Amino acid sequence: MAQEVGFGVVGLGMGQTHCRDITDAQGARLVAVCDVDESRLNPVAEKYQARKFGRFEEMLRDSEIDVINVCTYSGMHADMAIAAMEAGKHVISEKPADVNLAKIDAMIAASKRTGKKLQVIFQERFMPVNRKIKEAIESGRLGRLIGCHGDLRWWRAQSYYDNSADHWRGTWRWDGGGSLMNQGVHTMDLMQWFLGPVASVFGVTGVYTHKIETEDKAAAVLKFESGAIGTINTMTCAYPGLATELFIQGEQGAIEKSDANIRTWRVQGETKEAEEAEEAEVLAEFGRKEKGVSLSSDPNALPFRGHRVQVEDMVNAIREGRPPTITGESARNAVAINLAIYESARTGREVRVRDMG
Repeated sequence: MAQEVGFGVVGLGMGQTHCRDITDAQGARLVAVCDVDESRLNPVAEKYQARKFGRFEEMLRDSEIDVINVCTYSGMHADMAIAAMEAGKHVISEKPADVNLAKIDAMIAASKRTGKKLQVIFQERFMPVNRKIKEAIESGRLGRLIGCHGDLRWWRAQSYYDNSADHWRGTWRWDGGGSLMNQGVHTMDLMQWFLGPVASVFGVTGVYTHKIETEDKAAAVLKFESGAIGTINTMTCAYPGLATELFIQGEQGAIEKSDANIRTWRVQGETKEAEEAEEAEVLAEFGRKEKGVSLSSDPNALPFRGHRVQVEDMVNAIREGRPPTITGESARNAVAINLAIYESARTGREVRVRDMG
């Protein structure tokens, strides 16, 4: 049996989910946890029987740790990831890779320089429903792609921002944005994964129901390099928290998704009956089964164990000597698009994504 890969988790907010999923993952072992807040550190260390560190520098010296999961504030991801790689550790970073493109580029450079693997959490790419959509697109069944439209209509109470450690959420320095960068980055990542690179954007943002630096509502028009047109709307002010909708349009069909469920799957077939039969088959597998609490209103209601899948992907990448599925380069795209939207909202002009650096 192959030796288990040792993991350490720094940042025990979202990091607690990482601890759970590392423990459940095949081929992985949680070695240690790190947080400056002892009220979080001690119970998590005890629960998982893991070594505990109050200082990140001390954790990096633990020889049994092969991979560090960076789950701290978004604006700290790059600095901590680079330190970990330079200490000889592979890295899984929470999304976004960072809030600054120069820092993301430094992360990528550090991975190449040290030979250590860098993976970023975008677990929705691993969801079976999204892989089904990706397969339909890549096989050409939708024909030439015309558009992609995402609507994330979530709710977060003011306490979500006020109770975060050091009040980092909703700040430009540490969160990098609001509803678009923190929550909507997943939707943006899927949109660019499905339709390819975005050439330019025109965006507007505003703050409506929260006392924060950044936005709780954003809207943008996207021009894809392929010629397709897209739109994205993100918000954390849509009480009580509604579904995330995604609509993908091609010359030969259309797909509608609501959260993790397919709502419409119409792809041109030889007959209308064949189209309807295919849709019925897809809906039987991916249609809505039941309604429950979702991330739209509860930041802890993770419906899919995607972190575990990405932990296992890192384990296999190490054993097989290959890159992880979601590399730093791949994860950079959504951040670049979001930063272009913020620049457009600030200047009132259309912004080319490549001009962001």
